[in-house]
Amino acid sequence: MKLFIIIGAINAFLSVALGAFGAHGLEGRVEPKYLETWKTGVTYQMFHATGLLIIGVLLGKLPATALLSWSGWLMLIGIILFSGSLYVLTLTKISVLGAITPLGGVAFLAAWVLLIIAAVKYL
Repeated sequence: MKLFIIIGAINAFLSVALGAFGAHGLEGRVEPKYLETWKTGVTYQMFHATGLLIIGVLLGKLPATALLSWSGWLMLIGIILFSGSLYVLTLTKISVLGAITPLGGVAFLAAWVLLIIAAVKYL
């Protein structure tokens, strides 16, 4: 429980910091399409940081279940692969990194499915 709340809070913090960096540090230094790519990474990081916080709270209220734990770890993996690849793509313009992004998306989707199953089963 505590671990996912901490991981979620750290990712929310990083999302705000990276959003500010993108808005103030990258504007005018990268092409507009790459700035939009950066914003997408920030947005998805914040959504899933919130998901991690929710998982942390649910772990404190529901019976211990691997469904919630796996959901949390998959959200973290998704943040690293999805948002991380978009950040690196923006800074380096190495387009092959775009091939990693969908793997993060799949991790996000799997995490939400596991959360749905846990909610149906335990709430």
